[in-house]
Amino acid sequence: MTHQLKKTAQAVITLFLLSLVIPFSVRGQVVVSSSSKQGLSGDETYKKIKTLVDVLHYIREDYVDPVSTKELMDGALTGMVDTLDPFSQYLGIEAAGEMDTETKGHFDGVGLQLNVDGDWLTVITPIPGTPAYSAGILPGDRLSEVNGQNTKDETLNAIQKDLRGKPGSHVTLTVLRKTPEGASEIWKPVNFVLKRKNIKIESVHSQMLSDHIGYIRIVEFNANTAKDALLALNALKKEGMSSLILDLRNNPGGLLSSAVQIASYFLPGKKLIVYTQGRKPDDREEFRSFETALFPNLPMIVLVNGGSASAAEIVSGALQDNHRALLIGMRTYGKASVQSIIPLDDGSSLRLTIARYYTPSGRSIQRNEKTHTGGITPDIVVRVPPDIEAKLYDQWDMIYAKNQKPHSIIARKYRVPDTTLDRAEEILKARNILGTKESAAP
Repeated sequence: MTHQLKKTAQAVITLFLLSLVIPFSVRGQVVVSSSSKQGLSGDETYKKIKTLVDVLHYIREDYVDPVSTKELMDGALTGMVDTLDPFSQYLGIEAAGEMDTETKGHFDGVGLQLNVDGDWLTVITPIPGTPAYSAGILPGDRLSEVNGQNTKDETLNAIQKDLRGKPGSHVTLTVLRKTPEGASEIWKPVNFVLKRKNIKIESVHSQMLSDHIGYIRIVEFNANTAKDALLALNALKKEGMSSLILDLRNNPGGLLSSAVQIASYFLPGKKLIVYTQGRKPDDREEFRSFETALFPNLPMIVLVNGGSASAAEIVSGALQDNHRALLIGMRTYGKASVQSIIPLDDGSSLRLTIARYYTPSGRSIQRNEKTHTGGITPDIVVRVPPDIEAKLYDQWDMIYAKNQKPHSIIARKYRVPDTTLDRAEEILKARNILGTKESAAP
């Protein structure tokens, strides 16, 4: 082992062992290390660190190809964090610099929101208006290959990096799609060639439906969503909106702050919207609505499906638990863990899961396939077959032209009924009719 490497290894071991017995400061709080409570004594931890240093030495000295210490340490850090959960990540300097692109509302890529589901990279949803969406990739599709390379042993972070690239460049994807085959279902491969582009996300779409029913679809919760949603609500109010349908289908989530603002528009009086719970009993943090809501009594229905995740589940769960809205659709995805971005001294970052989200009534949003719990279950379930969902995605894409109202890119004769939206409209129309009759009664 080189002299410099030995010095580095000794310093790492010394600092780690000191951390076992000496309190250290994190974000202004004194925290006592609990390594001894996690099943490793100081001696055992020393042995493991020494093994790590030994492996580092042998690879550097004897591996068939030259490899730098930085590459090895980055690999070790990545592997260590990858053992935790699908959402915790070690972000190298380059990845850390790209971390906030999506929350700002634009990025270069194909527009896929992915998650790890069991052994598969699974599509939460394609973002409307993006190459992935236009090509017809669906929520629930399994991403099996990127440019001919199997994704089976790749991390979520690595695949997301492969999907991004210079606008105008192409990427080839293979997804597996669950397809009916007689009395059963099988996974069939479907190939796509997508052209990357700079994706500027318009997160809020609105229009007035019949009977003064306002309609707002939120694509994701980014830094501009709450402001744009408020503009849409006020515009609909000026047009005479008497009730509202809030469409969160295929919304993969985004910023918690944006979700809290949206829920606060409808929940008056410091209502609990969501809370997080970490490892310790006192690691609870609550998020409540504003003192005064802008639309506290507006009758509303929220639409959700299996592509609704994260912040979309926070909003829908809060409105459901506070008896403020009726939920219609299918059970949501169930992604509700809290990640903290911790900057590291060398410019890299650690994205670490520190808590999970719970609805006001105490329901865990995070899905658990073993117990079949998690996600938000609608008050009224409306099941939509995957092939119909695919056609709905296509007709949701709108054409915008000067002096014209936005209209679907799909001709009217080829459109399929949106049964979930139709059901919501029927309920609100019935409410309006019954309300009118009730007010007219002697």
